[in-house]
Amino acid sequence: MLTLYLAPGSSSMAPHIALREVDAQFEIRALSFARRENRNSTYLAINPEGKVPTLLIEDRPLTEVAGILFYLARRFPDAGLLPDNNVEAEAKVVSWMSFLAATVHPARRQGVENALAVYRVVERRLDGREWVVGGRMSIADIHLFRLFWRFRNSARSSTEEFQNLLAHHDRMLARPAVRKTCEVEAAIGYELPA
Repeated sequence: MLTLYLAPGSSSMAPHIALREVDAQFEIRALSFARRENRNSTYLAINPEGKVPTLLIEDRPLTEVAGILFYLARRFPDAGLLPDNNVEAEAKVVSWMSFLAATVHPARRQGVENALAVYRVVERRLDGREWVVGGRMSIADIHLFRLFWRFRNSARSSTEEFQNLLAHHDRMLARPAVRKTCEVEAAIGYELPA
């Protein structure tokens, strides 16, 4: 059995979407940042860093968005979340995942102007592409969607200059797994900082 520890709207949204995309059987354990549930002894016994997400595979914890997404893509290959038999395309997905984790994700914490500059780079990288790598959605698209979804919902400035990102966002929102994830997490309740 798979169990996903999440905080609605946080980075854990990406593995939540992926679990629905691969049609896995899983349980959700929602944690409240406001009540510091990610810092209680029960959760710290599972993930000593107190971060979300954590995916329990049976009773073994797997952490970090990129690791969880990669695991789900490899465990459920029929879902097509990684390119088939193309090591270069798969490496490009991993490259995007690294870029998203190391550059895009922390950009918000460095101020709106820095985040806008980083999203301009993403905008250029998406030019002429429907999906991040190749002709179909991958785990990199899921990760990018969650980051831009959060930025778009919290940015105090306009994101209208990001036509490629907005189109990608809309394509992702058209997917049933994404809509269901947003619906479930909104019902639990978002507790995200501004």
